[in-house]
Amino acid sequence: FVFFLGMEKLIVCIHKRPNALCRLICFPWAGGGTSQLSQWGKQLSNSIEVLCVRYPGRETRFNDPFAKDMTTMVNEVTSVLLKELQERPFAFFGHSFGSYLSFAVALHLKEKYGLEPVHLFVSGAHAPNSEAILPIKSISTSDIKDEELTEYLQTLGGTSSELLNNKEIREHLLLTFKEDMRVFQTFSFEKAEMDIPFSCDITCFNGGDDKPYDLQGWQELTNGDTSYYELPGGHFYLLEPSNEIFLTKHITRCLENAGL
Repeated sequence: FVFFLGMEKLIVCIHKRPNALCRLICFPWAGGGTSQLSQWGKQLSNSIEVLCVRYPGRETRFNDPFAKDMTTMVNEVTSVLLKELQERPFAFFGHSFGSYLSFAVALHLKEKYGLEPVHLFVSGAHAPNSEAILPIKSISTSDIKDEELTEYLQTLGGTSSELLNNKEIREHLLLTFKEDMRVFQTFSFEKAEMDIPFSCDITCFNGGDDKPYDLQGWQELTNGDTSYYELPGGHFYLLEPSNEIFLTKHITRCLENAGL
């Protein structure tokens, strides 16, 4: 049951910084784990503590059932992190599926608790109020053949070929990816029926060789500034060491200038 899921199981914090001024909560991509983003702690300044969200069905949550829908995931993350988020300022970074989940969590925190991130960093994702999301929501994941999905993941990058060549690991990876996609398809956001939800700045990152994203809608979601950065590489541009340095430096600068 969600409330008994401790911090340790759901949240990875490798570099603990009890005196940090701000926390950066990272949300991985579909099918992804915490190994890459949780390492950002050592690249960000001492004033920032990095926490990475671990989704069900992988790593130490291998035996946990996959989430039913986006609302379940949002509630789970919120219930585990609420105390931390009330204590001191926080920012979110999400990549791809993680961008949508981080946005959904931020929206829930704002509506229910009046809490808001000091900055929202989104990567490799359409604006949640964009029509470009609709085709992705209509893909039937159960109809995708494993061979097709394996090929797609290979083209996308981000998963080493050793993992995809191991039958057992590959099967679990494909299942995890499909389950995360299914959760994404339950995500819905209607901009029309509400005021501008946020006042924080939003920064959008993406890879220049990735498919183009509809990012314009992000600026309708905040009274703060919206900025856009395109970095060299494909969908997983953020795993390139030079891009990772740019991202972590840029995020540090934004957070240190946020006047915390």
